[in-house]
Amino acid sequence: MLEFVEHPAVGEHKASIIWLHGLGDSGNGFLPIAPELNLPGELGVQFIFPHAPEQPVTINGGMVMRAWYDIKSFDLDKRADEQGVRDSSAQVEALIQAQLDKGIPANRIILAGFSQGGVIALHLAPRLAVKLAGVMALSTYMCVPEKLSAEAKQTELAIFMAHGSADPVVPVFAGEQAFNTLKQQGYEVSWQDYPMEHQVCLEELKAIRAWLIERLSD
Repeated sequence: MLEFVEHPAVGEHKASIIWLHGLGDSGNGFLPIAPELNLPGELGVQFIFPHAPEQPVTINGGMVMRAWYDIKSFDLDKRADEQGVRDSSAQVEALIQAQLDKGIPANRIILAGFSQGGVIALHLAPRLAVKLAGVMALSTYMCVPEKLSAEAKQTELAIFMAHGSADPVVPVFAGEQAFNTLKQQGYEVSWQDYPMEHQVCLEELKAIRAWLIERLSD
């Protein structure tokens, strides 16, 4: 099981948000966002921030760092190592299963991810046997989008996408391509972009908060 840090629910634990960090970060990087979002206590949301495994990353000279998969090329169609994405997806699926085993229903679980973490979220959620409450994919792109239609088990997922229009790490067109792929395949996907680089901004957090409350209040 992946190691993680968490922000506990206020009162009874009724819902879970599993939030995946980006390359070279750790679960601690997004931990401060949980109290900032200030979700209503009655939703009973527990945040889980897993740490990606440590592994060499080719584009960084083979330096060992936390990564959900290796990156061998900056070319978008070769950027995500497919086997690495699938391996990490299986580890995150185990975290989701642990929440289901605790009695948290799938429609009260959100899978979120930033950058590399967003790639895992977009890859895994449609392929799960259970339908989650939603997916949050921030400043990210898709791995093997051409395989989604054949492998997807969920085609009605709610997906929140956001991106920085000046992102130098994951160009905004990469996020737009993922959005268009998902839209064309019938997903309930929304798109937001903000005048920022590879980061999360205050306006984005406000939109995230509103979306989370909507998805977890059904």
